[in-house]
Amino acid sequence: MAIDYDKIMLLKSNDVEYSYTDNDTMLYALGVGFGRDPLNRNELNFVYEKSLKTMPSMATVVAWGAGHMRDSGINYLMVVHGEQRLKIFEPLPVAAEILVDSRVTHVIDKGADKGALLVTEVDIKEKKTGKLLCTLGGTTFARGDGGFGGPKSGAPKPHPIPDREPDIISELETNPDQALLYRLSGDRNPLHSDPDVAEAAGFPAPILHGLCTYGTACRSIVQEVCEYDSSLITQFDVRFSSPVFPGEKISTEIWVDGKEISFRSWVKERNVMVINNGKCILKG
Repeated sequence: MAIDYDKIMLLKSNDVEYSYTDNDTMLYALGVGFGRDPLNRNELNFVYEKSLKTMPSMATVVAWGAGHMRDSGINYLMVVHGEQRLKIFEPLPVAAEILVDSRVTHVIDKGADKGALLVTEVDIKEKKTGKLLCTLGGTTFARGDGGFGGPKSGAPKPHPIPDREPDIISELETNPDQALLYRLSGDRNPLHSDPDVAEAAGFPAPILHGLCTYGTACRSIVQEVCEYDSSLITQFDVRFSSPVFPGEKISTEIWVDGKEISFRSWVKERNVMVINNGKCILKG
């Protein structure tokens, strides 16, 4: 069934209620690799309630399921998460009741044999104060839904990576069971847990969630650039390039230009780029 452009552009919701606790905050941090060294006091601040901090990238899971992809009419067997964007206005509380607004902003027709791009935005507000905490932006690549007669342009432009050697290279291990832990933060797609489903999708084993790779890249910058002060990050955008398999090492190349941080991530053992066009903005 072809995409109905006029219908999909009307999809939106306002003030949908969600909540999360400090347990969810600690579970998310464990899911992106914090706490592997239980004596590392900097990491304990993300996984232990004594002085608990939140990761900016946790915004991608606190309202899991928000948005309108379920009602879009696209072929889910042919869907890929193409890009993730995040603007932080207030650091996420360690626990909160939140209100969520979501909308479709663009649907781009790349052609009958090239698919379509669906661009969405989600605002997350603190229910108690009404403060806008952050805005998530996402691009979904619907590979089987092009040719519906929609606009041909309007996709977000990728951030250019500097043409020089990186200033920092951060190498972080993932555990073989990491997808099984990360999925408890919301995304229970069996592609990340069931070997039979992964094989049917053409993979030799379950793959790591793209947003777990995103959170791992964020962890690299929190550690290497922010010295574990996660509140410094006000923007974190990526383009996904290829999946990671749990147990692989993620190497993130980082370029520091004042408050603008560029980055991309690789699995060097396979010589595969997994995140490209990364852009992080710091306060100040």
